[in-house]
Amino acid sequence: MRIGILTSGGDCPGINATIRGVCKTAISHYGMEVYGIHSGFRGLIDNDITPLTEKDLSGLLNLGGTILGTSREKPFKKKSMGNKPSLILENIRNLQLDCIVCIGGNGTQKTAYKLSQLGVNVVSVPKTIDNDIWGTDMSFGFDSAVTIATDAIDRLHSTASSHQRVMVIEVMGHKAGWIALYSGMAGGGDVILLPEIPYNIRNIGNTIIERLKKGKPYSIVVVAEGIQTADGKKAAEYIAQEIEYETGFETRETVLGYIQRGGSPTPFDRNLATRMGGHATEMIANGQFGRMVALKGSQISSIPLEDVAGKLKLVDENHDLIVQGKRMGICFG
Repeated sequence: MRIGILTSGGDCPGINATIRGVCKTAISHYGMEVYGIHSGFRGLIDNDITPLTEKDLSGLLNLGGTILGTSREKPFKKKSMGNKPSLILENIRNLQLDCIVCIGGNGTQKTAYKLSQLGVNVVSVPKTIDNDIWGTDMSFGFDSAVTIATDAIDRLHSTASSHQRVMVIEVMGHKAGWIALYSGMAGGGDVILLPEIPYNIRNIGNTIIERLKKGKPYSIVVVAEGIQTADGKKAAEYIAQEIEYETGFETRETVLGYIQRGGSPTPFDRNLATRMGGHATEMIANGQFGRMVALKGSQISSIPLEDVAGKLKLVDENHDLIVQGKRMGICFG
């Protein structure tokens, strides 16, 4: 059997560990041939595809980024579609690829589903720091991003305390608040703002003032990048300005940005990526196509791509971390 593997969308820690998990299992256990497709779906269009050997997989487990490169190419996008899908099908046929493994986020899952509808054998692996892919409890990359964000919040505590300031830190997450929730709780945030929960700036101001009255002259505010703001302002910038206006307290903002997506994956993400990669190859060997690998509880399983495509997994306001946070006096808006 001959399989192709690609990585698409934004980079995140654990992609190379997944490539390693897929390819080593395929070569060593199942005796499959593996081809690396470069620059995501663009590689399928341009026929930028090369064989992968065990030697190519050395040193990948802790390596950030992706050795295959990535792009945000969307071959089924109407404005630029042209003959891209037919080129993809032609190149798959010419190389006699029996299956394509697609590692990526929401956009990738949608494209993978559309390829499967054209008759391509596809198995996908969820990849995102945002943890917003429907159907899996967690995606690799999320734990690494939360660890980075939590470390940053920990460091801001000392500056906030020393200068008696309000520190606003903006974390990634797109339209979902998973990173803000998990890092905010782990980092001891006093205010945590998520896109899923409406906020009132006066409530936030009152929380900060009440902390001062209790002898706590500084506060940590963790905001997800996707919260609603006035005039399209960046989340941290807007919240910092509003807090300073509402309370009169000196307020500073920090935007973590792409640092959350870079570097080595955490041990948890290395193991999750390895498990997911190996399971993807097992699915191929068993002829289970048109499905996405998923983590359910502690078990690796899979779900149909049609159940995933076009959906987002958002934070429920009844999530136990939010419930517990509110009991402890943390403000969620």
